[in-house]
Amino acid sequence: MPTAMYRDFHRRHSSGEAEYRRDYGRSGRPLRRKDYRSRSRSRRREKRERYFRGSSGTRTRRRSDDRKLRLKQFHDACARKEETHRNGHHSYDERGHSHSHHDSHYSSRNSSVRDDEDGHLIYHHGDWLVNRYEIQGTLGEGTFGKCLKCYDRKRERVIALKIIKNVDKYREAAKLEIKVLEKIAQKDPNDESLCIKLQTWFEYHGHICLGFERLGKSVFDFMKENNYQKYPMHQVMHISHQLISAVKFLHSIKLTHTDLKPENMLFVDSGYDVYWNKNMQQELKILRNSEIKLIDFGSATFDWEHHSTIVSTRHYRAPEVVLELGWSFPCDIWSIGCIMFELYTGNTLFQTHDNREHLAMMEATFGPIPSEMTRKTKKTKYFRKGRLEWDQTSPDGIYVKDNCKHLREHASSKIETDRRFIDLLEKLLSYDPNDRLTARDAMKHSYFDELRHRAQATTHFRGSHSSERYRED
Repeated sequence: MPTAMYRDFHRRHSSGEAEYRRDYGRSGRPLRRKDYRSRSRSRRREKRERYFRGSSGTRTRRRSDDRKLRLKQFHDACARKEETHRNGHHSYDERGHSHSHHDSHYSSRNSSVRDDEDGHLIYHHGDWLVNRYEIQGTLGEGTFGKCLKCYDRKRERVIALKIIKNVDKYREAAKLEIKVLEKIAQKDPNDESLCIKLQTWFEYHGHICLGFERLGKSVFDFMKENNYQKYPMHQVMHISHQLISAVKFLHSIKLTHTDLKPENMLFVDSGYDVYWNKNMQQELKILRNSEIKLIDFGSATFDWEHHSTIVSTRHYRAPEVVLELGWSFPCDIWSIGCIMFELYTGNTLFQTHDNREHLAMMEATFGPIPSEMTRKTKKTKYFRKGRLEWDQTSPDGIYVKDNCKHLREHASSKIETDRRFIDLLEKLLSYDPNDRLTARDAMKHSYFDELRHRAQATTHFRGSHSSERYRED
């Protein structure tokens, strides 16, 4: 008998059949690693079958007990993950405090949490974040991420949770926004600034999450759903006054918002009543409450920080920004003027996406751009001998001529309120930033006299109660 065969025969008969099968299997060939795994699975399957062998009632009870145990283990694991998350390396708790303790178990990303190709968190209605926030829907989407409607089961209320993309530059921008919001909260402890307040924030698998109070629709969304109809004059006045008041506060702490637009102004409550307009032969929505709050401080810049060359959304961008002359607080004032015009007419003041056309629209609305500004601009080549190079006979030139007219021609009537409104716009939309009204001076303009008288009357009838939003100090 050959040596190898003798060794196999001796092992089989000296150690017993069971040991032989354990090492060689039924076929007689040596077992490989995958064979051991297959045999282990077979043994587990046999054990499971023996466990559930018996009456159907016994099997049901055992499965129910097992399910309860697995659910308990799952919830315990979620609680441990949440605690680990709050104390993990470079993560943040809900008060915004950074922790340096490293936990290697949670540092690896959960395989069930995935992002799409743009960096947005993939989620479904009913999902839970950090075992506390239940996702109930999507409120909106922007450049930095998505805003979700979530139920906070700890505080038992619905909040708006802004989830930033899992992209480095957006994460860094979110951390800067958190610093701005914390500064606003520090300077406005009584919540009088009309700026949205940060309630909580945390990091979730690479996504910075910011929690805010749940507000209504934006000024733009309400207008859009109302067929872009203008707001009633008393609401234009109230919304404009609140916006200027919020900006006045920001400028007082040396902060420029840089992205003022109707999309970043949310109504506290966007409930409305429907009326039939006989002249227009259509239904119109009228807000019941025009109180607003200012949001989105992701681009806000303190006076001592680096100022990007280009800021603001195109339609609300000041001329000094277009001409790359540098900017400061007055660029917010220009944006306010553009927003007020949109509230008053239902249309944007400058509907364009091109710098040269934008400048041509400004000149059609306010007259020629001052030569002092055209001489200072060096990086742009829109002017020749101090005049804008613009062909008025071209299709673009004809479009500007047909769709732009002098600001005073937009007055819907000749009543005193409209006249004061246009006068305020002219002072907010001055070419020279140094000639524009400050937010403090704009609040004192005669256009808001009716609002002040109404506030004084309300104060008189309600005794000592007064609304902080009408203060001018």
